[in-house]
Amino acid sequence: KNEFNHPRNPTHPHPRVCDLERIAEIGRRNRVLTMIDSTFATPINQRPIEWGIDFVVHSATKYLSGHNDLLCGVVIGRADRLRALRDARGVLGGVVDPHNAYLLDRGIKTLGVRVTQQNATAMAVARYLEAHPKIERVWYPGLESHPDHEVASRQMSGFGGVVTFEVRGDLKTTGEFIDRLRIPYIAPSLGGVESLIEQPALMSYFEKTTEERLALGIKDNLVRFAVGIEDADDIIADLDQALAGI
Repeated sequence: KNEFNHPRNPTHPHPRVCDLERIAEIGRRNRVLTMIDSTFATPINQRPIEWGIDFVVHSATKYLSGHNDLLCGVVIGRADRLRALRDARGVLGGVVDPHNAYLLDRGIKTLGVRVTQQNATAMAVARYLEAHPKIERVWYPGLESHPDHEVASRQMSGFGGVVTFEVRGDLKTTGEFIDRLRIPYIAPSLGGVESLIEQPALMSYFEKTTEERLALGIKDNLVRFAVGIEDADDIIADLDQALAGI
């Protein structure tokens, strides 16, 4: 039986960034294996094994595939440590089917191009939102105002495609803002070529009580925006017209 320290980095829905080197050191000191869910960062922006982490997992459904058309996951680590996992997979049958494997292989070919574009667009969107009077707060690791900007700048080569922010308004006003948008689809996933937007209070965390959500920092006016590969100016213009209407 193995014990794991298994955080997500960056986190969801607020993209906080933990110190990977520190996590690896704590794991070694306590003889606990470390595993990082690096889905939101992708291997383009962050490679935890280079910072001493034992295993890395990705929901390949997201950025690795990049087209919102498959279900798959990957585990990355040293070959000797993965052997037991491979043997268990062979016995239990939890393997990806050939068609999904083909789709994933197709998607990875454009991973670098897509993520580079999404990094740049997300930064532009975050800066726009931070300066807008109808936005209360923005969480994006690339912003100097982000509490983890320093550690993110040290261990990430890009800050990802997810921007989280709070609209100046209540649950209804925030929903009206989202409904006015023309480019992003309303959906709780991320990582594809299409921009996706969600109101976590009504989607990802709908089963939580108000008290439980607020304890996690998930307010009624919180919005998570996973940018796609659309033109950054078009996305910002869309956000601008939607905010002007509330």
